[in-house]
Amino acid sequence: MQTTTPSQDIADLIARCALRDRVAFRSLYERTSAKLFGVTLRILKDRSEAEEAIQEIYVKIWQRADRYVAGNTSPISWLVAVARNHSLDILRARRPAADDIDVALEIPDSGPTPERAAEDNEEKGRIEQCLGTLEPDRAAAVRGAYLDGYSYEELASRFAVPLNTMRTWLRRSLIKLKDCLTT
Repeated sequence: MQTTTPSQDIADLIARCALRDRVAFRSLYERTSAKLFGVTLRILKDRSEAEEAIQEIYVKIWQRADRYVAGNTSPISWLVAVARNHSLDILRARRPAADDIDVALEIPDSGPTPERAAEDNEEKGRIEQCLGTLEPDRAAAVRGAYLDGYSYEELASRFAVPLNTMRTWLRRSLIKLKDCLTT
């Protein structure tokens, strides 16, 4: 039996969030929100502002989970970076607008660099390629569950299979995708 580390568990939850797994997102929130709230509160120094910011941070995590590349950084470091950057953006927004255009030139672009955009496209291509290795009905079920937000019950009905069969399809498909993406 292979055991996983907490770091691997969090990386797996982020990967499942990239596939729009709401259960994984809930679990990721439960396991990491206290730490991210602490980071946010330490930067913003205002509890109510930090509480509002943490909601926005998890929206960003949900939207950008596909940008996390396992192995480049630890998953908790990536999550902390998202929280830290968002908190710093809030601090920057507090500052009065500068009249001098030269000040605007010093503000870093928050969008992805061309290299990062290319990496993101490459990663998206790898995910699509790995989805292509699944049987068509399994790939459609994975897309339905994790991209379109259908429940297991809705998918079981759509594919005319028992609920437990659908759960097995999705679990095995995620394992295959993970194996494909790590090779």
